[in-house]
Amino acid sequence: MAKKLIWSKQALQDRKDILDYWINRNKSKTYSIRLNNLFIDAIKIIAEHPNIGIATDFENVKGKLVKDYYIFYQENQDLIHILTIWDCRQSPDKIYKKVK
Repeated sequence: MAKKLIWSKQALQDRKDILDYWINRNKSKTYSIRLNNLFIDAIKIIAEHPNIGIATDFENVKGKLVKDYYIFYQENQDLIHILTIWDCRQSPDKIYKKVK
């Protein structure tokens, strides 16, 4: 049974920023729509199989790779909390400010 999902404000903003970036860069929504569908599919998989993500250095935080992005999340007894969507091409030092 799939667990309930809760998106943090940070994760929602990250997704919006990523999709807006690709719309502006490509002057088209096509890639952003495809990428968003990949995010949605990954979130569904996480909800059904929360242990699919890899362990991270953060306590109780796992990550699921989608293209060049990691979806970081925490699993609780009844729900999955989506913490952030991280562009892997950034400096890894910045992630410590986003995942707490």
